[in-house]
Amino acid sequence: MRQYIRHPTDIPLHYQVADAPEECHPHLRDVSTGGLSFTADQPFEQGQILTIQIDVTDPPFEISGEVVWCHARDGEYLVGVCFDSVEQAFALRMVEQVCHIEQYRAAVRQLENRELTAEEAAHEWIQRHARDFPAWNPSNDP
Repeated sequence: MRQYIRHPTDIPLHYQVADAPEECHPHLRDVSTGGLSFTADQPFEQGQILTIQIDVTDPPFEISGEVVWCHARDGEYLVGVCFDSVEQAFALRMVEQVCHIEQYRAAVRQLENRELTAEEAAHEWIQRHARDFPAWNPSNDP
C-alpha cells in the first residue's frame, strides 16, 4: 500500500528559503508521513531550509523543512522536503486530509452542481474515503 496519496497540482503552497526575501508560489505534489514534494521553477541544494505555507486552513498551515532531493523534470524541478519531527509530520498529515476534503468539495460543486460547507464536505469525505487513506506510520522515511 502506498504511504502517501498523490495530490492534484491545484493545491497551491508558498515557500521561502531561509534568509531570502522573496516568496514563491508552486503547487503541492505529494505528501508522505515525513515530508512533501512540490514543483518549482528553480533548483534547490540538498540541505536548504524552507518555510512552507499551505493555505487550506485559517490561519494558513506553516512548517519548516529541509530539502532532501531535487530533480529536473520537463523544464521545472521536483523538490522533496523532509520534516524533522513526528509532530510536524502528523500536523502535515492533518493538512493532507483537509486538502483531500477541499478537492472533494470542489469536485461535488463541479460534477454534481451541489454546494457543500466545509463541515458537510468533511463528513461526506470521511464516510466515503477515509478507509482508503493510508495508515499513519511515523517511522516511514520521507
